[in-house]
Amino acid sequence: MKKLIFLAALLLLFGCNTDPKPIAYGHDTCDFCEMTIVNEVFSARAVSTKGKQFKYDAIECLVHDLEQKEIEMAVIQVANYSDPGEMLNVENAFFIMEDSINSPMGANLAAVSKENPPKEKHDLLEWDQLLEYFLRKDSIGGKILE
Repeated sequence: MKKLIFLAALLLLFGCNTDPKPIAYGHDTCDFCEMTIVNEVFSARAVSTKGKQFKYDAIECLVHDLEQKEIEMAVIQVANYSDPGEMLNVENAFFIMEDSINSPMGANLAAVSKENPPKEKHDLLEWDQLLEYFLRKDSIGGKILE
């Protein structure tokens, strides 16, 4: 009986690990659109409070999936457009939407570190502003009312 309790405790302890696992570019598929994740500058990942891993080929896939899921996330990270391969917690990122950025799903969206914002003039969005933008856009058929 003690062994069973010990094993159950171990499963609870290690089964709820919220450390994000690396994205295997070229192999992992997006949890929203099911495309293969290939580009290190647009990817994103999240981990639920219960330890479930989610990986995305674009930030917009992450946002849309979060809108649909009612899961509390312990970690939400996005790729740093200025430093491919580096993942940023969304609280430490600014988000840029520019026609010159060709993200996989067409939102022209990328993230950069707040510690090293771009020198060029851009409208920089915080995470909560980005979520609000997509929520409004989706609720009115893809167009934003000014």
